[in-house]
Amino acid sequence: MLRYLVTLQVADKPGLVEQIAHSVSRHGGNWLDSELRHIDGIFAAILLLEVPAANWDTLLENLECIEGLTLTYAKTRKSQAPQTIRRYSLVAYDRPGLVHDISNKINELGANIERLSTHYETASHTGVALFRANFSLSVKDEAAEQRLTQALYTIGDDVVLDIVD
Repeated sequence: MLRYLVTLQVADKPGLVEQIAHSVSRHGGNWLDSELRHIDGIFAAILLLEVPAANWDTLLENLECIEGLTLTYAKTRKSQAPQTIRRYSLVAYDRPGLVHDISNKINELGANIERLSTHYETASHTGVALFRANFSLSVKDEAAEQRLTQALYTIGDDVVLDIVD
């Protein structure tokens, strides 16, 4: 069995997930991990699949038959030993450069972004544009985590940061 990270994007329509899952299953594949989103009319997916080597090319051909689908893939390997993971939730007034500011602070302190999900919304009570980010980081130790928390607050007075676990 080989592992592949597959990214897909296609104009959204009902039944896409079932169609993709059917192809993976029919070719003896195992759907290990995924992130699926519908954004501005586009279905986007990141899948970690385990597929018998003899079936990989046929599975690719099957997936590429989905009208309008864009697909990329990379062979992967099993992940290394787990590290300390911390989950955060951040809310701030939306403005250009926030993702850059956040990622810069994380990188400066040697943490690694394991997962990042962002969302733009308007505050219901004020109409103010808000930026929300939920992210998971692998951190070296508790001291690094504390330095990171302090660094994220320096992005602005409007930052609200919660450590989820």
